[in-house]
Amino acid sequence: MAQMKYLIEVEKPKDALDGRPSVGPVYRSVFAKDGFPPPIPGMDSCWDIFRSSVEKYPDNPMLGRREIVNGMPGQYVWITYKQVYDLVIKVGNSIRSRGVEPGGKCGIYGANCSEWIVSMEACNAHGLFCVPLYDTLGVGAVEYIICHAEVSIAFVEEKKIPELLKTFPNSTKYMKTIVSFGKVAPEQREQIENFGLTVYSWEEFLKLGEDKQYDLPVKKKSDICTIMYTSGTTGDPKGVMISNDSIVTIIAGVNKILECVNEQLITKDVYLSYLPLAHIFDRVIEELFISHGASIGFWRGDIKLLLEDIGELKPTIFCAVPRVLDRIRSGLMQKIASGSFLKQKLFNVAYSYKLKSMKKGHSHDEASPLCDKIIFDKVKQGLGGNVRLILSGAAPLAIHVEAFLRVVSCAHVLQGYGLTETCAGTFVSLPNEMTMLGTVGPPAPNVDVCLESVPEMNYDALSSTPRGEICIRGKTLFSGYYKQEDLTKEVLIDGWFHTGDIGEWQHDGSLKIIDRKKNIFKLSQGEYVAVENLENIYVLASAVDSIWVYGNSFESFLVAVINPNNNALENWAKEHGVGGDFNSLCENPKAKEYILGELSKTGKEKKLKGFEFVKSVHLDPEPFDIERDLLTPTYKKKRPQLLKYYQDVIDKMYKSAS
Repeated sequence: MAQMKYLIEVEKPKDALDGRPSVGPVYRSVFAKDGFPPPIPGMDSCWDIFRSSVEKYPDNPMLGRREIVNGMPGQYVWITYKQVYDLVIKVGNSIRSRGVEPGGKCGIYGANCSEWIVSMEACNAHGLFCVPLYDTLGVGAVEYIICHAEVSIAFVEEKKIPELLKTFPNSTKYMKTIVSFGKVAPEQREQIENFGLTVYSWEEFLKLGEDKQYDLPVKKKSDICTIMYTSGTTGDPKGVMISNDSIVTIIAGVNKILECVNEQLITKDVYLSYLPLAHIFDRVIEELFISHGASIGFWRGDIKLLLEDIGELKPTIFCAVPRVLDRIRSGLMQKIASGSFLKQKLFNVAYSYKLKSMKKGHSHDEASPLCDKIIFDKVKQGLGGNVRLILSGAAPLAIHVEAFLRVVSCAHVLQGYGLTETCAGTFVSLPNEMTMLGTVGPPAPNVDVCLESVPEMNYDALSSTPRGEICIRGKTLFSGYYKQEDLTKEVLIDGWFHTGDIGEWQHDGSLKIIDRKKNIFKLSQGEYVAVENLENIYVLASAVDSIWVYGNSFESFLVAVINPNNNALENWAKEHGVGGDFNSLCENPKAKEYILGELSKTGKEKKLKGFEFVKSVHLDPEPFDIERDLLTPTYKKKRPQLLKYYQDVIDKMYKSAS
């Protein structure tokens, strides 16, 4: 492949040797041509990030929440960096007074709020391991994490206390102190104390360390600051150990990218905190904002009220997972569809014109200022009016959603890729580069990246279109899985982290995620099927919102469960005189034929092989969700659980289609 615009080659490719597959060239970002950007001198830990901002910006608003006046949400009220610091020192002293020493494990359980950050910073101050407890990792996950990590003190949102009590008596072997972010009900207090634990309300806990003073330990870059448990699609969660060095390194890298594309963060920037702090994506973004003395406002915890919170907070940077951006697009499309014919026509003409202009190389703000002013400003105001960067991560963002938002949001829409093990943002697409649609962009300027061939899936890292498993090297990598050295050795080989994701280099140096290494199975005739790649193709059909493709080595063809697109299905029904609501349409054999036809059309366009075509479908009106344990918290499909849930449906499809 010719030299790519946004990459520089730092090591030559290697042929297959001693049973190891071939490896493509090692690349790094062109923004790191003079070396990786170093962290600010003296910035050795997460505590240094916060402490230095308190020194520089003591009076800047740091954490905000909406005031509730007479039961109604009002404005955001703020506490400053210095006020947060004073709280952190109190909480830290209180933790130490409970006998928790540096190196101890502190659990935090609940929705994002000021107390979450204060508790986290108290951990950073005293060299404690912050261990987020996260119930959507599956039934029993909270108990598993407390016991596996040996959590001795847990901070918990008031309404999560009953969930924490479900972990008794097993968790009480390790846990000795519980601190509520709010109050503690008398019956809960009694129950907790009966097990020999001590429980405090937030106010009680703040008073506990008032007359005590503990020296802050020296923090090293190599010290672990958090053990973040990540959901595998099978088995128990894995405890990913992340060091101070990983977080300060990633912040230096993100700052370098923003500087190179002229989008530096400033103290006036505002961030809406709603993605779970228990995930590395949000944790890193919030550390980044703290490092700039910028402001973080918290949502009210209800996805249906998210746009209202955005309208009040007016954030400048908006981070999201594809599900949220999908919902925003669907809401806008419904509004447009319910408008007059003239309004719809105006919108479509403006959209086509601006998209064409952006594809010719014009930046989003120069592509059509008139369309922005007359048509798209309403969308911009719907996101508060100040958003300049929308960052999507955690799962793939559909191309049509990304293109739509790049045009109508009047902001840069960037798609990123990273894992908990790589401390989040390892790749990110760049502003105004329309060729990067559907990709995760080039690497961040603090990692080396290469592709390793996967012969059993026919992915060759040395071919003219290089494809292979994405491997990453650099200081942002995790320090291993807690108490699971065997699993660490499986994925960390000679300093390279093997992600399990399959990537394809594009001509400009951006990367496209095309498959997952383990999602491969053999059909009865011996053909291998890379199922994730197929799903990425089939979901391009506009009638499909989500798809799970299934096959096994006892069957000769593929079947699929589909969440159809509501509008597409209802429009088809109207055109073909088919009655019934969305749920009954999903049961209709004619509707299944229509969806199968759409899949076939997409398959032919993408030149799929005969055995890769789906032969039978089941339409489920209810989207795959976390609640039924069908998706991980980052919206990856849990294939074993999907099979268990839809087993009867699968059996029927094979019976009727064979």
